[in-house]
Amino acid sequence: MAEGLLRKLAADRYEALSAGSNPAGYVHPTAMTVMAEINVDLSAHVSKDIRTFLPPDGTPPDLVISVCSHAERDCPVFPGVVKRLHWPYPDPAGLEDERRRLALAREVRDALESRIKQALQASELAGD
Repeated sequence: MAEGLLRKLAADRYEALSAGSNPAGYVHPTAMTVMAEINVDLSAHVSKDIRTFLPPDGTPPDLVISVCSHAERDCPVFPGVVKRLHWPYPDPAGLEDERRRLALAREVRDALESRIKQALQASELAGD
């Protein structure tokens, strides 16, 4: 969701990439549903592993934002200077009840959107 929101809000000011420390291999249907509600299409997005951005094959990002506690804990250390931010949010995917999962996903989506807007205004997303 964060990648889709950053792409929507920052257009081409930043290259938004999303990856997980233990990716599911697919974009969760709940994320696709709640993002479609705000006209963000995630159908072309793929689930990626953060380790693909490690050398020698990958290029480390300038900034890593972890959004759940296990991601912050499990995120690898990148060589060089990589700015790190932690914005903790609950993971809706773990809820079995679909109504609760959708409600939480909407809350997380809206909180992420607000946080990204604030960060863009404060230039918090600058890689230096």
